[in-house]
Amino acid sequence: MSFLRKLLGAAPTPTEDGAFSPSPLALKLATSPTTDYDGGSYEASVAGQNKRILMVCTEERNMTMDNGKKFSTGNHPVEMGLPMLHLLAAGFEIDVVTPTGGSAKIEEWAMPSEDGAVQNLFQNFAERLKKPGSLAEFAAGSLTDTSPYVAVYLPGGHGAMLGLPENEDLGKVLRWAHDQDLYTLAICHGPAALLAAKDEKGFIYDGYEMAAFPDAVDKQTPMIGYMPGHMPWKFGEKLTELGVKIINKKADASCHKDRKLITGASPQAANPFGRLAAETMLDASRV
Repeated sequence: MSFLRKLLGAAPTPTEDGAFSPSPLALKLATSPTTDYDGGSYEASVAGQNKRILMVCTEERNMTMDNGKKFSTGNHPVEMGLPMLHLLAAGFEIDVVTPTGGSAKIEEWAMPSEDGAVQNLFQNFAERLKKPGSLAEFAAGSLTDTSPYVAVYLPGGHGAMLGLPENEDLGKVLRWAHDQDLYTLAICHGPAALLAAKDEKGFIYDGYEMAAFPDAVDKQTPMIGYMPGHMPWKFGEKLTELGVKIINKKADASCHKDRKLITGASPQAANPFGRLAAETMLDASRV
């Protein structure tokens, strides 16, 4: 079987640190050198108004699968980058944080190498991703009633499932954003990080509808070598147990807005998700 997988290009690729990145076949099927970014043109803009977005990234690289093998992951560059491009084009400013201030981890194998807009974005944010702010420090000192922040953004990639769903500081920030009537944005596996918002009082998103990457699709991806084993846990299942309804069954372009929560289903949703988030918050800024 392993010989056949190699012959078909479906064997995950070993990394220098003992993990695995997706197979050549998986990369061919699931990634692209370009994106469908629409240019991010907006008639209105909040440039110069100091309306800020807190982007919470993972600082962990490897996910241990249920068979003990490690998947080399992080935040997905398309799911992170296209919404960022839209938000920046609309005049919002983006601050990057990770749990302790360690470097943000990016799934470099998914980087669209021929997409100039995404390439320029990551060049411009390279230092901020390498040396982000600390979520712990933000939670300790910035949760005020006069904050310039208008949204918390949880980009996708399986890395959103590493260290964030159980992070108490993220829980504080999400509950603060909810109480302050700020927007929360999450795409693909990003909604997994919303699990941090559960405390002894309950789950603030109980009764919400969301778009998210389906557990059923994650279950299929090892067949093409996208991951070296099956997932160690299912974030959609956990969200559902807490009262969430996931509206999509496919890893498609689905996006959804429920109150101040805006979500998207997969990399295919990155462009419409970014536009929906930018347009919704621009409209809100005019009220």
